[in-house]
Amino acid sequence: MTTAIERIVVVIPARDEAGTLAQCLASVQRAAHRVSIPTSLVLVLDTCTDDSAEIATSFADTVVIEEDFANVGRSRARGFSHALATFAGSLDTTWFATTDADSVVPSDWLAEHVRAAHEGAQVFVGAVVPALRELDEERRLAWELTHPPGATVGHVHGANLGMLGSAYAAAGGFSFLATGEDVDLVARLRHRGVPIAESEAHPVTTSGRLSGRARDGYAKYLAELTPSRAAQV
Repeated sequence: MTTAIERIVVVIPARDEAGTLAQCLASVQRAAHRVSIPTSLVLVLDTCTDDSAEIATSFADTVVIEEDFANVGRSRARGFSHALATFAGSLDTTWFATTDADSVVPSDWLAEHVRAAHEGAQVFVGAVVPALRELDEERRLAWELTHPPGATVGHVHGANLGMLGSAYAAAGGFSFLATGEDVDLVARLRHRGVPIAESEAHPVTTSGRLSGRARDGYAKYLAELTPSRAAQV
């Protein structure tokens, strides 16, 4: 069954990401301009000690929430709960998308999410790739060896995830996990038999740093990615 999306809400958690935040917000705004659907942006600044709040003020129509959780699952959930409580409209026609503040979404990012919804998906699991220019030669080679076409399909990342508001609410939302809140939620949605679309088209580009904010997150994966390990895959 196809779904006509009437509203989009994008939620972004951030913790001391002043160096990348402006790029992230600008990319989301560009993606929003590519769809003819009202789009709202909720930015959750979690335990920030940098200039993130000041940077956010230059982006119109961005709701900024400041919290002190030091927990990405809880801050992502906070953005979604704010949207559920304050934005009018049916959850059956509202699409929630989320990315990370150290990431840049492509211009067709939201269009790809909406396309999936129109084709019957209630959840979209998209691909994420690192900024290869930020990796050293060894890790860049390892990435290329382990990621032929199709390799990113099925991997769940909060930097490129979306779902109907009704599906999110029915599954109970994000758990307050320090890492893996995205994988946990999608697992519960799968268990409920919710239609899920997975695609590596229009991937989100995320930071190539090797030391991240979340324990056992994407930065740790990149740090451990070497040609010798790639040969074992």
